[in-house]
Amino acid sequence: MPIRRLPPETVNRIAAGEVVERPASAIKELVDNAIDAGATRIEVEAHGGGLTRILVADDGCGLSADELPVAIERHATSKLAPDEDGLWDLLRIHTMGFRGEALPSIGSVARLSISSRAKGSSDAHSILVEGGQVGEVSPAAFPGPHGARIEVRDLFYATPARLKFMKSERAEALAITEEIKRQAMANENVGFSLDIDGRRILRLPPEHPGPQGRLARLAAVLGRDFQDNAIEIDQVRDGVRLSGFAGLPTYNRGNAAHQYLFVNGRPVRDRLLQGALRAAYADFLARDRHPTAALYVTLDTSEVDVNVHPAKAEVRFRDPALVRGLIVGALRHALAGAGHRASTTVAAQALDSIRAQQSPFPGYPPQYQPGPSAAGFSAWREGGWPPPTQRPMDLPGLNEVSARVEFEFPLPLAGRGQGGGGSGFEEAIAALSPPLPTLSPQGGEGYRFDPVDFPLGVARAQVHETYIVAQTRDGMVIVDQHAAHERLVYERMKGEMAAGGVSRQTLLLPEVVDLDPAEAERVVARSEELASLGLVIESFGPGAVLVRETPALLGKTDAAALVRDIADDLAENGAALALKERLEEVCSTMACHGSVRAGRRLNGAEMNALLREMEATPHSGQCNHGRPTYVELKLADIEKLFGRR
Repeated sequence: MPIRRLPPETVNRIAAGEVVERPASAIKELVDNAIDAGATRIEVEAHGGGLTRILVADDGCGLSADELPVAIERHATSKLAPDEDGLWDLLRIHTMGFRGEALPSIGSVARLSISSRAKGSSDAHSILVEGGQVGEVSPAAFPGPHGARIEVRDLFYATPARLKFMKSERAEALAITEEIKRQAMANENVGFSLDIDGRRILRLPPEHPGPQGRLARLAAVLGRDFQDNAIEIDQVRDGVRLSGFAGLPTYNRGNAAHQYLFVNGRPVRDRLLQGALRAAYADFLARDRHPTAALYVTLDTSEVDVNVHPAKAEVRFRDPALVRGLIVGALRHALAGAGHRASTTVAAQALDSIRAQQSPFPGYPPQYQPGPSAAGFSAWREGGWPPPTQRPMDLPGLNEVSARVEFEFPLPLAGRGQGGGGSGFEEAIAALSPPLPTLSPQGGEGYRFDPVDFPLGVARAQVHETYIVAQTRDGMVIVDQHAAHERLVYERMKGEMAAGGVSRQTLLLPEVVDLDPAEAERVVARSEELASLGLVIESFGPGAVLVRETPALLGKTDAAALVRDIADDLAENGAALALKERLEEVCSTMACHGSVRAGRRLNGAEMNALLREMEATPHSGQCNHGRPTYVELKLADIEKLFGRR
């Protein structure tokens, strides 16, 4: 079979399949060009899921009449230039685009029209490309002082087979919306608008560059709840800077769709981010829950390769371990700084649940239904409808409480509250961390500190021997005593484990685990890290690992299965998460059994000691599985429930 040279049209259509996978990828390329042109406002319109029509208009520097025909030539770009030695450096890419493939790829499979007015020019020109056939440059009308308007019609009409693989118009429209959101999050100083089939989807005005403007843009895209429950991150390590925002553990989602990574301003998809987030939040979330985060990595362009794929959606770091370690460390530091804070959505969910269960007929139980007859009591006597069996004031047990606590702290408050009860609970609380510092009077002689000014307030009651009700200055807090104490004990155990290391148990007969040679090499390379976690291994020839010691906390464990899980984690996430998670699971179980149980009646001093320890302990706002340990209801929200507002 002879070797044939493919015609340019066929070459262009093959290349277009790599760059333009679907309408969203075409829009991504056009928006990248607009950003590189210095645009401050970008308008996007799409019809028929982007297959019928796409319009991207910007106020960038624009193109001159001489540049228009060159712009649609393959591998022609203004974003790369030779250095003094005449070399073209592909390792120092400072722009979104650089391959010179987007416009010719789109023009080879669609009807492409480009209208533009260059900055400082009084004339505007346009050019038309249909299925790879280039038209002449001609004068054109242009609405703005400078910029470009690129219109794409009948995408993939020149490659009908590709149309068979497109999803529904709705699915393609959702992909376009997601792409514009990513671009908007990466460029908060650029205004974006998106219309799909004539409907207004997004209107995002430009924000001031910097953390506050970035958070405002993230709130506009991800929702106001993200802004209220986000933790700011800003860390630098070895020339790599990580900034952005991550959600509190109690503000989590059922999938990883709300995790975004931007590298030098470029939206990318990288498994490194998911692995790092999983490691950072491992202590706080169940395996089926996922955190929300928008993280921005800034580093020297020579330390990252963006020329991995024609779509430029992937990058390759020169030192991925450094980037991953920075993400994990920065997130853990930020989460520790959040202290006992829990997400505001917890209170909103509680209020929504209360409203949903409220009876529409005040004074009667929620299940009560009124009689259908206006005759009232006489209709009941004739068997027309049953009256409620009891009025609320007659319900048994209504005036009974598990405990009632109303007292004041004397000043100076040097300890954790007065009273005991001889239960040993205060001793357990006191052992968790050093005593709180003495509160100095602020109002001079005779000043008495009001305990409702504590972040979690002062305990007023315990209900059902499970929940502590505390009063704060502007509302109330309900604490799950078992979940809260479980987190406190767990944090103490983690601290002890970190300080003294993980105790090991030596296997009577060392176990040989067979692996793929590459997997075995990865596992052995992390032997020091694994040894610090109590797992001692060594190489046992190509494709095998010898296990000599295992963590004592795990008891009798399947060493072979553990090593294979670690090998899988190293391949997927670059870290031995399986062992850490198993150790944390054991610690969590031990903390659960060692904490105060639900159904235990506490006195006032014990309840306030628990509240004060929660305020002093990081991560106490959620239990070991990501559920909130307390719900805070503001007085204004409570007043709304009773119609006072």
